Amino acid sequence: MTESIVVLNTCATEADAERLARALVEARLAACASIVPGLRSFYHWHGAIEESAECLLVIKSSRDLFPALQIAIEKLHSYAVPEILALPVVAGSENYLNWLKSGMRSPLDPPVEVAPPQPEIAE
Repeated sequence: MTESIVVLNTCATEADAERLARALVEARLAACASIVPGLRSFYHWHGAIEESAECLLVIKSSRDLFPALQIAIEKLHSYAVPEILALPVVAGSENYLNWLKSGMRSPLDPPVEVAPPQPEIAE
């Protein structure tokens, strides 16, 4: 077992996924975030079965950073209840796992404030 995790998160649009991915990588809460477009989700919501077109965000991070990552996703996400599922990385290539680690902040670093996006102003 490694300290690395893969966090799954669905977003309503590719633009939402890109905004979230950039914010998490810029804050070094994730070493990498990959967007998988073309997802169709079926789920229960407010007593009905819903269907939505979504994008899947695959976030590569670490167990130690998960609490801060979760807070950032909940702050920035457009959904009232965003999907945030962390899966353990049981094994991986040593070079890739070292690269992941080098791309993330240390849990001992000062907390990072992830600001919600500012609305665009039309000129």
